[in-house]
Amino acid sequence: MEIPPDLIITMDDICRAGYCARKTPIWFREHGLNFRHFMKNGIAATDLAAAGDALAMKVIERKLADG
Repeated sequence: MEIPPDLIITMDDICRAGYCARKTPIWFREHGLNFRHFMKNGIAATDLAAAGDALAMKVIERKLADG
């Protein structure tokens, strides 16, 4: 899957993919990502993909499918 370099993932995207918003800060911490920055600015899909996690890829795939 090719990820556009300007694709930004937000909390809305995570929820649309079916994930729990309350557990998202824990996931970010476990993967060394800054949750506060994410909430303010979103996160580049390429940075999320770099976490190497299947859950992150599901969020990205859903965002790409939704357009």
